[in-house]
Amino acid sequence: MLASDLANIANEAQSVLAAGADELHLDVMDGNLVPNISFGAPVISSLRKHTPDAYIDIHMMVAKPSQWIGDMAKAGGSRYTFHLEAVAADDLDIAGICKSIRDSGMQVGVAIKPGTGVEALADVIALVDMVLVMTVEPGFGGQSFMPNMMPKVLSLRTSHPSLDIQVDGGLSPSTIDAAAAAGANLIVAGSSVFKPGVDRSEPIAAMRRSVLRLGQQLSDKDIDVAMADDQARKKPRGTA
Repeated sequence: MLASDLANIANEAQSVLAAGADELHLDVMDGNLVPNISFGAPVISSLRKHTPDAYIDIHMMVAKPSQWIGDMAKAGGSRYTFHLEAVAADDLDIAGICKSIRDSGMQVGVAIKPGTGVEALADVIALVDMVLVMTVEPGFGGQSFMPNMMPKVLSLRTSHPSLDIQVDGGLSPSTIDAAAAAGANLIVAGSSVFKPGVDRSEPIAAMRRSVLRLGQQLSDKDIDVAMADDQARKKPRGTA
């Protein structure tokens, strides 16, 4: 959502959900862990009022992740993803952070920056629902996709076949195949979806097809069926 028109964030969120997005991804930055500031719980709480049924995925690019768990849960977060690199400065250890997130009613995600290897996740994966592999340096939108991060995704997928693996940064129809083939199944896309003049359903559908084709090895026929079923599932009651 950071790439959307933030003065019109509720309508922007509703538009991408209507276009087929599964989740709303909110980047929370504190100016400490990353060199930028975005928004916090008040914005997310306001957005939740306009998207009561949406899955809100909160990417916490903050120095002390345990500090904000309660606020984000109250604001309506569905998943709370903290950075592994931030744990050293936190009052809680990794297990404590994960437990606090889960106790708050949110799912648990852990993110790693491009400079952090997957081996650092060895003792964490059993505690989380999702791993986010950053495919740009966190802190700013609009950066170019880093294909050299794909061996991390492939390593995680090979060792953890059922793990949710998210990639974030520079994802678009032109870069999605590398991520999908490596095993990513949760795709964060900002600039490629919110580009002016673009039918938002087109990049979303293209990226979904890539994940189904390369990640789940579905045939074109099965992809068509899966996408039709998904569209029917998301359609509000009473609509044709």
